[in-house]
Amino acid sequence: MTAGFFSPLPPARTGVADYAAALLIELRRHGRVEVAPAHSDAALYHLGNNGLHAEIYRRAMASPGVVVLHDAVLNHFFLGQLSETAYVDEFVYNYGEWNRDLGRELWRARAGSAADERYFRYPMLKRAAERARVVVVHNPAAARAVREHADSARVVEIPHLFAPPPLPDEAAVLRYRASLGGSPGVAPDTFLFGVFGYLRESKRLAAVLGAFAAVHSQMPRTALLVAGQFVSTDLERAVAPMLDAPGVVRLPHLAERGFWLAARAVDACINLRYPAAGESSGIAVRMMGIGKPVLLTDGLESAPFPEDVCVRIAAGPAEGDSLRHHMVLLTSMREVARAIGQRGAGHIGAHHRVEQIGKRYWDLLCESCI
Repeated sequence: MTAGFFSPLPPARTGVADYAAALLIELRRHGRVEVAPAHSDAALYHLGNNGLHAEIYRRAMASPGVVVLHDAVLNHFFLGQLSETAYVDEFVYNYGEWNRDLGRELWRARAGSAADERYFRYPMLKRAAERARVVVVHNPAAARAVREHADSARVVEIPHLFAPPPLPDEAAVLRYRASLGGSPGVAPDTFLFGVFGYLRESKRLAAVLGAFAAVHSQMPRTALLVAGQFVSTDLERAVAPMLDAPGVVRLPHLAERGFWLAARAVDACINLRYPAAGESSGIAVRMMGIGKPVLLTDGLESAPFPEDVCVRIAAGPAEGDSLRHHMVLLTSMREVARAIGQRGAGHIGAHHRVEQIGKRYWDLLCESCI
């Protein structure tokens, strides 16, 4: 069997590309896998919510195979790919003729789509779910969204993979912390929180910065590293004053080696998502995999993680208080933070190892072979 593999790959700056690269290596241990071949016996399509997936989506519709939904919301993808008429028609295909006016309204208000909950409430998954032989998702929230759009679709939940990286040693980590934020850097006894990845409204950065400011005013031996590229210029302007606040260290997008150095350097990772798009965060899995406690938005997306392997932050009005409370707890009781991190690493090692995940994908591809 020859399997076709369709996905963005490095150097594309996307978590899907990193995921796909690790999965591709593992799949090739099982058999022949070609990237974007003209013909294959079975095809694996990685779909996400940005333009990098445009040609992959078209191919998946034309030649059905196994579809991996990295985002269980494709609304923003269609906003970027379709004309107004085509977008509204696609919306009607998903939600009925009686919702045509709502489709037009969403198109015309699309400038605010990154933060508007309505665009997350209407994922527009019907066509992809109906065409696929199998739909792979990473969590129960995504599985539910697919079934709501196509109740006859075959949905398989496969956890997000973790491929253990080579990690820098302790001396390199201490040097790195000392280099952050100018002299004297981040001291070994300072509790360093980290936010990583693309910085968009749903990452709740303004809320994180506000909570950190309150914590830092009471507990000066804290710092916050914000590393990543802003997706929204409006968000970047809005939070600029907060990024200049005491204790905040700002870094741009980190390449793979730099990411793992920063990941080792932080004491905890804050990885919130609201509104959620049914995605499982690769950053969260990576951080948990190396033993760092991760603060996650409570919801179906994070439901597969046991209660004691991560820190759940309430969504909505309680978010600020929940975030501040847990940041203070981790900073004050560092043995608790370390224990959460160790349990998280054990869970990831037991359920997310790339070897396990690759075998499950390969079995699906064999089953779907034409």
